[in-house]
Amino acid sequence: MSADRTGTTLGEYQLDRLIGRGGMGEVYEATDSRLGRTVALKILRPEFAENKERRARFDREAKALATLNHPGIVTIYALETVDDTTFFTMELIDGKTLAEMIRDEGIMDTDRILQLAIPISD
Repeated sequence: MSADRTGTTLGEYQLDRLIGRGGMGEVYEATDSRLGRTVALKILRPEFAENKERRARFDREAKALATLNHPGIVTIYALETVDDTTFFTMELIDGKTLAEMIRDEGIMDTDRILQLAIPISD
């Protein structure tokens, strides 16, 4: 697992806060110094950036998300590489993840599960 990059810069982005880690990389809340807005950056792990198949998968994910327009899906702004670091910038949505909701709410009744599941499946 890579070190937390909070407080560093990546190109024109100031990495303000680590939001989460996943199998392919890390997501940071960041400030875009060019536009003065807060964004999210999904940074591909370096060992994946060197792997053609993993890099292609990351690129496909960014391109697939960029073609979608739905209130429940973040907007992708750009796919970038700076100093051998590959990442995409996207809209930052404030709120809880599904995992956090499940943890906080505990056992959910059927109505609550459907209230969450239907918009997700749409």
